Amino acid sequence: MGQRYGELTDRLIHFIGDQRLFFVATAAPDGRVNVSPKGMDSLRVIDSRTILWLNLTGSGNETAAHVQEHPRMTLMFCAFDGNPLILRVYGNARVIHPRDSEWHDAFARFDPIPGARQIFELAIDLVQTSCGMGVPLFDYVGQRNQLDRWAEKKGEAGIKAYWEEKNRISLDGKPTNIL
Repeated sequence: MGQRYGELTDRLIHFIGDQRLFFVATAAPDGRVNVSPKGMDSLRVIDSRTILWLNLTGSGNETAAHVQEHPRMTLMFCAFDGNPLILRVYGNARVIHPRDSEWHDAFARFDPIPGARQIFELAIDLVQTSCGMGVPLFDYVGQRNQLDRWAEKKGEAGIKAYWEEKNRISLDGKPTNIL
């Protein structure tokens, strides 16, 4: 059954490395709660108390707006095959933009993915597991390639224009500071 930890154990780090999908939840003090599914090769466990994940250009940018106003973040991983397990990682996050001095070193931890717009660094303060016996089993088929193709077709200038149009303000009118 469920357990609580102050940091990731080696077993949980290995579990995270096996997952192809994770979920990110954030909320500002007011407005909507945001939960986003994330995939691709966009997450790195730096150590037992730190996770980086590379955020790609999408239709909204809620996570960036929320974190800059209130840094709390939860990541959730679910076992969709093998033994059941749900892992939630809680902490405070900060956003790193391409213009920030830390970007180069943080981005170097990832294979380049077209449309990368931010990196989030999560400082872990609580890790929780739960049984996951109610999560269905799924077969992994593969990664989608539409986002890569879309970003490559847009090019750097097109991506920045898209950020200007779609990613500067959250659903609740909060600034994302993407540009």
